[in-house]
Amino acid sequence: MAAVGTWAFSLAAVERVRRLMAAGNGATHCVQEAMAELENDKETGCFVVGRGGFPNKAGVVQCDAAIMEGLPGRFGAVAALPGVGIPLTVARVVMDKNTHNMLVGEGAAAFAKEQGFSIEDNNDMMSEAGLDAYEEFLENRKSTSKNHDTLGLIVLDHLGNITVGVSTSGAPFKDPGRVGDSPLPGCGLYADNRARAAAGATGDGDKIMCFCPSFHVVQLMKQGLSPADACQSVIQDICHRVGKKDIFEIGLIALNMKGEVGAASTVSFPYTFWARGMEAAEQRQSNPHTHID
Repeated sequence: MAAVGTWAFSLAAVERVRRLMAAGNGATHCVQEAMAELENDKETGCFVVGRGGFPNKAGVVQCDAAIMEGLPGRFGAVAALPGVGIPLTVARVVMDKNTHNMLVGEGAAAFAKEQGFSIEDNNDMMSEAGLDAYEEFLENRKSTSKNHDTLGLIVLDHLGNITVGVSTSGAPFKDPGRVGDSPLPGCGLYADNRARAAAGATGDGDKIMCFCPSFHVVQLMKQGLSPADACQSVIQDICHRVGKKDIFEIGLIALNMKGEVGAASTVSFPYTFWARGMEAAEQRQSNPHTHID
């Protein structure tokens, strides 16, 4: 049993996974429950996640989220979803109950409402910090936020099932309807039980989606690389392909069936980790890698 999350603020989610695991819960339930607590907390919104996240150019909070199990064909996602503080839970219902894998915008909101979710007024999704930042954006007509955070969480349960989830309110002051890498399989997340691995990404989603890094990491792990080596190899490949002057923000996390974790990044990237035998989750650090061979 093990769990790994993106950025330092995921420590609470990984700790929640530890407690849920102790109660006998499976990987998918742990991902959903642990992420919902952070998604629905306006204080976490400053990290570009869920309720309290930064709005788009029109002043509307639109969230992207996805969940993927290691079992073949088990994936669900929502994108540009307004009015729901727990978008990952909606993505889980898409995975379980819809014949489609991804729903966006008004369609995602309509499905959520059909499934019993409340579609809240945008004012209830906004935080004071988000509103202040939006007013500053309107005044300057440009974003001063440098945040590209995403809440990513990978969980391995006692039965050997592995699940990864991601959630974000997206790039601050994005164009309405914009979708980043987070809800796209292979880009923001990927899991494969046969590869005995899962991976997740965070950073500049418009750039990340061009490289399918989560899929790449999992494939390298399938070939025998450790999570750390696989993440590092993908980051190095991206750096080589784009060139030093065009390096963008990206952080990768990965977990295998042995409970081994790895991470790599082009920026200073704290992540959190817990595995069976540890009394509590701990924070680790990935130092930036921008070496060009």
